[in-house]
This record gives sequence, C-alpha cells and structure tokens, in this order.
Amino acid sequence: MSMEVTAWTSLYNAMHAQEDKRPFSKATLRRIGGFARPHRRFLTFFVLLSVVTAVLAVATPVLAGRVTDAIIDGAARSTVVGLALLIAAIAIAEAGVGLVQRWLSASIGEGLILDLRTAVFDHVQRMPVAFFTRTRTGALVSRLNNDVIGAQRAFSDILSGVVSNVVMLVLALGVMVSISWQITLITLVLLPVFVLPARRMGTRLAQLEREAANHNSVMGTQMTERFSAPGATLVKLFSRPEHESSEFAARASRVRDIGRRTAMVQFVFVTALTLVGALALALVYGLGGVYALRGQLDPGDVVSLALLLTRLYAPLTALASARVEIMSALVSFARVFEVLDLQPLIREKPSARALPDGPVSVEFDGVHFSYPTAEKVSLASLEEVANLDVRGGEEVLHDVSFRAEPGQMVALVGSSGAGKSTIAQLLPRLYDVDSGAVRLGEVDVRDLTMSSVRSTLGMVTQDGHLFHESVRANLMLARSDASERELWDALRRARIDELIADLPDGLDTIVGERGYRLSGGERQRLTIARLLLAQPRVVVLDEATAHLDSTSEAAVQEALGEALVGRTSVVIAHRLSTIRAADLILVIEEGRVLERGTHEDLLATGGRYEQLYRTQFAGSEGKAEPSDGDTGPADEPVAGAVAGAAGR
Repeated sequence: MSMEVTAWTSLYNAMHAQEDKRPFSKATLRRIGGFARPHRRFLTFFVLLSVVTAVLAVATPVLAGRVTDAIIDGAARSTVVGLALLIAAIAIAEAGVGLVQRWLSASIGEGLILDLRTAVFDHVQRMPVAFFTRTRTGALVSRLNNDVIGAQRAFSDILSGVVSNVVMLVLALGVMVSISWQITLITLVLLPVFVLPARRMGTRLAQLEREAANHNSVMGTQMTERFSAPGATLVKLFSRPEHESSEFAARASRVRDIGRRTAMVQFVFVTALTLVGALALALVYGLGGVYALRGQLDPGDVVSLALLLTRLYAPLTALASARVEIMSALVSFARVFEVLDLQPLIREKPSARALPDGPVSVEFDGVHFSYPTAEKVSLASLEEVANLDVRGGEEVLHDVSFRAEPGQMVALVGSSGAGKSTIAQLLPRLYDVDSGAVRLGEVDVRDLTMSSVRSTLGMVTQDGHLFHESVRANLMLARSDASERELWDALRRARIDELIADLPDGLDTIVGERGYRLSGGERQRLTIARLLLAQPRVVVLDEATAHLDSTSEAAVQEALGEALVGRTSVVIAHRLSTIRAADLILVIEEGRVLERGTHEDLLATGGRYEQLYRTQFAGSEGKAEPSDGDTGPADEPVAGAVAGAAGR
C-alpha cells in the first residue's frame, strides 16, 4: 500500500466514522454477537485469512532485500531466480487469499445486512398506526439503509482491518527492529506528523460532510414533497415556484461550497501526508545508505527497511482511528436496536385463534379509548426532534356500546372530530381499547389471530390509497392467488372494468404514486374492487365518498352497494341521505353515543340527528327542506344504492 493510498484510506475512515460518547453495555455487545452467531464459521475463516494476509504482506519486503543482497554478492543465478519465483508465489498467494477473503467479507457483510434489514422491516410492520403517524419516513428508511450498512462494517471491514493491521504492525516492527533498531526508532518519530493530522482533519471534514448531508436531506424532502402530485398542485395554487426555487438554490449552493472546500482540504491533507511519507522514505534510504557504506547494514536490509516502512505506517495510521470506527459501528448497531426495542402496542396472543366460518356480528361493549402518547409508540430520533411531545393520552371514546347483527348495517354520524373514525379503526385492531371490548362474531378481537381479523374485515377509507404499482398488483394485495377471471369479476362488480380495459396496458397499467393517475372516483372504485376480491364478512366504510363530486359519488355508491350485499357493515357517512336504510344509526358527539335508532325514529325525536339532517339540506338550492321520506332528486341514486344493498 502506497503512502498516498494510506493517506486517503485514513482520511476516509476518519470522515465517515460517527463519534459517540454514549456508553455501550455488555447486553448490546451480546446482541451484536447474536446477529454474528449465524456467520461464526465464515468469521473464523475471515480472521485467519486476515492473519495470513498480514504475514504475506511483510514477507515480500524481506525477500526483496534478500534478492538485492544476492545480486550484489554475485550469488548464483538460480538463487536470484528462486527468490524471484518465491516473491511471485507470494504475490499469487496474496491475490488468491484476497479473493477468498473478499468473498467471505461480502458473504458476512451482505448476510448481516439481510438479517438486520429483515429484522427491522418485520418489526416495523408490527408497529401500530400511531407509530407511522408520528415517524418521519426518511428517518425510518435511513435506519434500514445507512445504519444497517454502518453496522455491518464492524464485521466486513473493521474486524479484518484490526486483526490484519495488528499482526502486520507486530511483524513489520519486529523485522525492522531486528534489522536496525536505530533507523526504526527515527522513523517512528515522524509517525505523529502522519497520524495526528488525519484525526483532526478527518473530524473537521466529517463535520462538513454531515452539514452537506443535512442540506441534501432537506433538499431530498423538498423534492419528494414538491414533486408529488398534491405537492406540485399546492405550490402552483399559491404561486410560490420562485420562492421554492430560491430556497432550493440556496441549499444547493451551500452544498457546492462545502464540496469545493472539502475537495481542497482533502487534496492538501493527502499531499502533506504523502510528503511526510516520502521524507520518511528518504530518511531510511539516506541513513540506511550511510550505515551500508560503513558496513553496518547490508544493502538488502536498506531495501527491506524502505519497503517495510509502508507496512509500518499504514497499520499504525489505521489503528489510530480504529476506536472511532468501532464506536461508529456500535452507534449504527445502537440506532438499529433502538427501533427493535420499541415494542409494538398491538400484539397477537400466543393463544390467539381464528374466527369460525359463517356470518359475523360486530359488537362494541363499554369501550373507552385514548390515543397512545408519543413515548409509547415513537422515538425522538425518528421524529427528528430533541424531545418527544408529552401531550396526549386524553380519553376520546367514552363507554361506546352498540351491536350489529350478521348482515346488518350500523351507521355512524356526527360532527367532525366526534370519534367516528376512531371507532372504525378499533375494529381491525389498528388500535386496542383501553377498557371494554370490541368483538367480531362474539369473540374479542384481542383473542383472534391478526390474519383472522384481516381476512374477516375489509375497510374502505376516504383517501382510497394505492401504491405506485400496476392495477393488478394493487388488487392482488387483497388476494395474491387471485386468477385473471376473479380480478376482472371484481372490477366489473366495482363498475370500473370498462375503464381498466381501456387503459394502455390494462391490468398492468401503473396507477402512479398514491394512484394519482386516476380520478378520485376511479381510485375509490378500484379500492372497492380490491375489497370485493378479499371477500370480507364485515365491511367498514369510513366516509368513502367524502371528497367526490355527485357523479363520482353515485358511481362509487353503486359499487359500494355491491360490496355491502350480505355483509355486516359499519358505515361512517358525511351525507345523511345515504344511510336512511341503516338498521341502526348512532349519533356520535365528543366520543359518546348521544342518540341511537333508525332514520325515522331519530327524526321524530327532534334531537341532534334531526338538527344535523335539517342543517345539511337547509341550504339546498332550488328545493324545499325535505320531509322525513324525501332526500331530494340529487340524492336518489346515492340513497337507492345503499338502501338496495341493505335490503338484499
């Protein structure tokens, strides 16, 4: 390894190491050992080959010195050729060992990345929805990418580096001292000039790199948000392209300035260290040459000392920053373990069972609920804040009780923020109740397996979320084994088959991020097709037509009518005319069931429902306030679809 390469390697390691002062317990090290255990056989061979590599690296300079002496002494040609062949054999052996070592390094490193990423991904999948509502997606993705890769370096790079450098240092120092302890001592005097700048300059450059990374992260977030369909629309609506451009340009300019400064500092630093190495080499040749002329050293020894010098400086420089590198790897492990240690609030009991086949009832029995506080579901580092928000924990549902018999429809109405969507989220166990019980088919959902709850219940929300994948892939989230015929049948029943057939690639057409290549009504009908494909026994509709125009709403309601046939359903409606035929209507206010009954009964009581109903139609243009049985011409197709479904 040349002095220049040594300088660059030292600088790179110092720049990319994360210094951290936190203490690391033995438990943390044991957990690291747990991830390393499946790779222990490869790790053993890896360490042994690192020792072999170090021995071979020191052997070559010694043999080079012997060749020099043999030439000067006029030794037989066979001796010189033999030594040359031995050097060639060592070079071949080094290449072979290096190849095997690289394969082992890749196997261990990539295997560890797989294990860590899988563990984190599977763990995050089990986290409650509250975790995702608080966590910054970019910070979480960073744990699966940057920190996992940083952690694997502990085994694929640092471990072999420490072992081979220690062995190489001991062997090189031993050989050099045996040749000339005076020259060895003098060359060591220059070592601080070589090592200390690497530490100091590396720390400074690391700060610059982190600043650039922060700016890049902010620019990345800005691009991600502004380049999405809703983000770009928002910027255009508020006429802010110039402001966005200047803000982006300012950060990009700062990154440019940092990059330019970093490049110059790196060049000066590497040049200086290379110069120090060259001076040390000149010292060895000069002083060694004087000793050789006096007869105190053989010429070959001078050559060996010069070649061994790099074998001495390189490992010493690497080991000088090894502590920082090790701490950096431990920091990465700690950040990964931090996520793994955050226990999910929603857990499946060991004794959980599947729900029996057949019609399913829905029951809320004295339910009290409060959203979990941040400390229970999140991490400050994932929210990218100094301290977690301590607010929250207030009860939002108070003694909510109702029952829907198999095949019945229960509708939830009330003011915005009254708790309707919260009730809907408790059914699929997106959250768990604080007290009381939520039951499917007479069984508490906490006693059911997660897969049983998911297969029993289907939900359509108001945003109709789709992944940036094909129509087919989005549908098959519900059933991965669905046939082509079943896919088209679900699309037909959702009243969207003709539209999909007209798309450029049919079922294989990409719908765009969040499905924004489709209209709101088309997205909703596609999510309804997905629900039909899943064939759930219980359907939850959380304001599934809240943001649609009258035409789209009518089409979606027609599709919903198909989805509700023969199924127990809980419907949250923003238009009261759509739930007149519900078997039970609950008026929810401030987390409590204020009123309950059928449409006619609630209108007759003259309470909150009657007030909501009259208010919704009081401003209707061109028609009188409806009577108990009149929803107005515009609402007839909407009400008819749901009413027809409920009556079937």
